[in-house]
Formats: sequence, structure tokens, C-alpha cells
Amino acid sequence: MIASFSAQDWAFTAVAVVGIIAALRMVTTKNVVHGALYLVIALSMIGAGYLVMAAEFVAWVQIIIYVGAIVVLLLFALMLTKAPIGREALDNQQRGISSLVALAVLAGLVFLVLDAFRSQTIPLPGPAPQTTTGQIGESLFRAFVAPFEIVSILLLAALIGAIAIARKDDPVHSDQHPAARTAETARRER
Repeated sequence: MIASFSAQDWAFTAVAVVGIIAALRMVTTKNVVHGALYLVIALSMIGAGYLVMAAEFVAWVQIIIYVGAIVVLLLFALMLTKAPIGREALDNQQRGISSLVALAVLAGLVFLVLDAFRSQTIPLPGPAPQTTTGQIGESLFRAFVAPFEIVSILLLAALIGAIAIARKDDPVHSDQHPAARTAETARRER
């Protein structure tokens, strides 16, 4: 069985293994920024998988939109909102409950997929007809222009919301130490 693996199969397996490891590290890390960087690796490996399957256009769209835009937006939101990003930021000590919920969701998805496709067979056609990038773009922007625009408006709203939260003026400066606050007040009074 291993002897029948082609170079493309080995490349896809390597990309998949790296992507799975990155995804597991993304959900198990205790630092939000590290999680975002593992997300970059996982999404890049999805794009690399598309490249291995010779779907170059989809691969570069994956890289540009998800790695280039979504993760940058996530990192900007983290930086602008002053969210807690340390080791304790993501650890709420409910690993057991979350593991049970994750296993229940997985079992439900497996049941639904097996139930939906149990009696169906998928005929494997011959070589697929060649599709050009122009045809993909025309299909994307003719039939799916509304979802595309809705996603762009949603991302813009998220960025504006992050900036609005970050720019809230706090007159008390609650992050300062009380001694520093009194020294600053005394300096202003002089």
C-alpha cells in the first residue's frame, strides 16, 4: 500500500500533518497571540494542500484572504482592545467539560454525514474539464457577490468596533498604581 504512494500523496500527507499539528497547538495554547500564529500556519497548510491538488487560484485566495486579512484583523483586534494575552488569558480550567462537548459535536457530525451519504455512491468521472481563472472569478462575482460584500462589511464593522473599544478614554487611569496617580496629580497642581 505504501509503495503506491506518489510524490503528490507524500506532499499532501506532510502538509496535512503539519496543518493538524498547528491546529491542535492553536486550540491548546494558553497565549492568544501564539494561537493566532498557529492559526496562520494551519490556514497556510490548507492553502498548501490546494496547491498540491493543483488548484492554484483557490490556494492563493486562501492565503490572501484568510492568512493575509483575517489573521491580520484578529491580531489588530487583539492589539487595539488591550485584551489579556498572557498565559492565563485562555485557561478557564474547564477542559473536561469542553472535551465532552467537543466529542459530542464530533459524534453528531459523524452521524449526520454517515446518515446523509450512507446509500449514495459517487461515480468517479474521467478527467475534469479545464476551468479558467476567469470563469471562477465570473462565477464568484456574479452569483456570490452579495455574500462577498456582506463578509467585507462584517470585517469592516469588526475593525471599527475594535478601534472604538480601544479609543475609549478612561479619565481615572485605572491601570496606574495609586502612588503614581497621586504623584501625577501633585505634578499637575503645581
